[in-house]
Amino acid sequence: MANCETKYWGSLDYCEDSVLDFPAGIPGFEQERQFVLIEQRALDPLVFLQSLATPTLCFPAVHVRTVRPDYQLRISAEELEIVRLPGGRQPLIGRELTCLALVHIGPDELTANLLAPIVINVPARRAVQAILVGTEYSHRHRIELAEAPVCS
Repeated sequence: MANCETKYWGSLDYCEDSVLDFPAGIPGFEQERQFVLIEQRALDPLVFLQSLATPTLCFPAVHVRTVRPDYQLRISAEELEIVRLPGGRQPLIGRELTCLALVHIGPDELTANLLAPIVINVPARRAVQAILVGTEYSHRHRIELAEAPVCS
């Protein structure tokens, strides 16, 4: 079992075979190539992409279908090649890959980036932040939160 130090999770143990490789990095963070996906039941539906190189870099995310159940992925042949999926057709979310939307937590709103999803080929442990072209999806898709019931 490997270990890394993180700002938000402290000392984090992880299995080497759970490391996600981003061969192209993430736009704006091209030097960041390896991440671990952190999922904790208490924080569901949020998941976190923790950089193994930079302890302070951790991206909150949600599965795209949590925000938009009808989400349709359309990625380029180059992006399919990066994650080692066959070209010629679009892969199926859930069956062939995991698709996450990075989350922005603002003072007055919570948004998800559906325009540039994180596409993960889980068996190959390869990922890319795809940039969708010609779609109605937004990089600031508002996430509506349910009101918690008031106990009296």
